[in-house]
This record gives sequence, structure tokens and C-alpha cells, in this order.
Amino acid sequence: MKKIILSLLSVFVLGISASYSQGCMEASSSTGGPQVIGYVQFENITDLLGSDSSGKDLTKNSFAFRRARLGVTGVIPYNFSYYVMTELSPTLGGPYILDAFLSWKAAGSYLKVSAGQFKSSFGLELSTPCQSLFTVDRSLVVNELASPFRDQGIMFSGSSDSISILGIEKPNIFSWSLAFTNGTGLNTIDNNTSKDVIGRLVFAPSNFIQVGGSYHHGKQKNPDPTVTKADELTRWGADLQLKKSFGNFGFISQSEYIFAKDDGSKMVGGGCGVTPEVVMGSFKRNGFYSQLMIQTPWKIEPLVKIQSYDPNMDLDDTDTKEYKKDSWIFGFNYYVNDWTRVQLNYLYNTEKSSSTDFTHYNEIKNDMLVLQLQFKLN
Repeated sequence: MKKIILSLLSVFVLGISASYSQGCMEASSSTGGPQVIGYVQFENITDLLGSDSSGKDLTKNSFAFRRARLGVTGVIPYNFSYYVMTELSPTLGGPYILDAFLSWKAAGSYLKVSAGQFKSSFGLELSTPCQSLFTVDRSLVVNELASPFRDQGIMFSGSSDSISILGIEKPNIFSWSLAFTNGTGLNTIDNNTSKDVIGRLVFAPSNFIQVGGSYHHGKQKNPDPTVTKADELTRWGADLQLKKSFGNFGFISQSEYIFAKDDGSKMVGGGCGVTPEVVMGSFKRNGFYSQLMIQTPWKIEPLVKIQSYDPNMDLDDTDTKEYKKDSWIFGFNYYVNDWTRVQLNYLYNTEKSSSTDFTHYNEIKNDMLVLQLQFKLN
């Protein structure tokens, strides 16, 4: 057993492979030289906050960079590659290193080994690159429960490639990943000897359907120095994607559910470049989203999305601090060309105030209208 472990460590030290789902972008060239990659998302955000008791309009409107990323990628003989991405957006506190990992294609598509700082492969939406999201931001449940989005560690990944399974003739019927990370997040060293384990398995028997499952377990020091017992977190998720074309039209449906259990403390908020807040205690949380996109021959893609997040499953929704949050998102994506896209999202938010009376809501005037322009460098 020791020899096997030492052999794996030797393989890891020698190099690691490009699994670009771990980063934001894929290289468009495989000639071997460094390639500059990146994209910018600039947007106008209108917070529809209504009026105060005196009638003063509280609406806010601002231009901002959601993301501004610049990096480099390339390949090294033989079967080696590198990927580095920086975040430059002042809105997210840039500049800082977002991704930086080496990769080695150990056995074609069957096994890739990557090391450095990379994005977690937990769930469908988090595995989707930021510039390919159908809405301007990820779902609330993903932002809250899939963090840290990025961490430092080792990842093993692969797929079934062209192997026929159960008589199914389709590439990559199965794909998988298994990562061992610090668990402390972006650009942060570990605070204990324990490592988080994150795994994902995807089954895609046809181009129409894809089913995925994810798991995350880890231990971290409690933020209170007087508490000696380590915090423990458990996450599991399930997702479903459906795709179908009808002539020049098509639809894409995506749904995902995530459950979380935290013992000791929990992190509230997070996501790309956002520092989460620590809340002491033990909690169970869950949520889901479901979205439908319609592809048209006019480069316009209407969409509708519903999302729900419960920050504390043990409390009734009448709690004024941790009530269940639901929202609808209506909008469209307009693909000007392969490098430029315009997104418009209207977020209609509702906050439930009763778990039994669904006709009454703790309505807060916090709807939002977001118009985003995105352009890519390659």
C-alpha cells in the first residue's frame, strides 16, 4: 500500500493535466505556446428598494464590473499543461490569483491529475464556467452551500471516453472527479491537518439527459479559539439537465438540489471573491433551482428560473432573520457573436413569513434589474 501511495505522489509531483472545467475558460489552441485568455463582464445594476416612510426613493443604480479576468494557458510536452487566471475586478477586491494549476493527462480521457488552486467540481451550476452561465449570477443555494468555490489541493478526474457501456454507443457516458483540498478557500493556507473531500459523478446516457451527483465533507477549526472541537460540514447534491432540439429551436432545462449540514459553525455568503460571514451553531440548510432556456434562430435565448433557499431548516419561516428566500428570474441572453453576449435579468424576490400560510409573505422591496455586457478575449 505504501508503494502505491508513493507512486501516486511521484506521479503528482512530475506533473498534472488540463481539466479546464476546473477553471473559467478553455484554450482555443493546442500548438504548445502560451495563450492569453480572459473575459470581462460589465453591468448596470438597479436595486428596486422602494421608498422609506417619508416617501424618499431608495432605488440604487450603479455601473460595475462583475468579473474582469485575465490569464494564460498552454501545453508542455508531453501531456502536461498549465492554467493561470487572475481576477482584476475592483468590485471583487482584485487583483488576486483565481486559478493556478498544473495538469497531467495520465491516461488519456480516463485519468487526469491536477494540482494547485482550482474550482470545485461540486454540482452542475458551479461546474459551469462563469462566462457560460445562463443567468448573470449563480443561484442563491449554490452561492451559499457550494462555497468555497475555489481551493488548493489535488484533483483526480476522468471520463469513460468512447467505451460502450450497457450497449450505449456515446462518448463520455460517465465522467467523475475526486478532489482533496484544504477546505479554507481561495489563496488561504490550511488551518489543520484534515483535508476536505469533494466528489462528483455524472451519467449522460444520451445527448438528451444528464444526471449528476456531488458530495463534500470536511473539517475545519472553529473560528472561536476557545472551542477545541473541529467544525464539520457535509454537503450532497443532485442535478438534472435536459436538452432537446426542434428544427431551428431548442430547449435546455436544468435543475439542482443541495443539502447541507454544519456542526460547530456555518459560513453565510461566499461565491466568487466574496468573504463569507461566520455564524456559530449547528445547522441544516437546503435549497434548489430550476431553469428553462429556449434557443431560437435569432441569437436570442429567453429564460425563466425559480430558486429557493432555506438558511435554517430547524426554524419556522416566521423567524425574521433566517426566513426562507424564494425568487423568480425572468430575462434573456443575446449572443451578438462568439465573443460578445448581452444578458438581461429581472429578479423578483419573495421572503416567506409562514410555513403554513403560503398566502402571506414577508415581502421586502429588494427586487433587482441587471443588464450585463460580456466580451471574451478568445
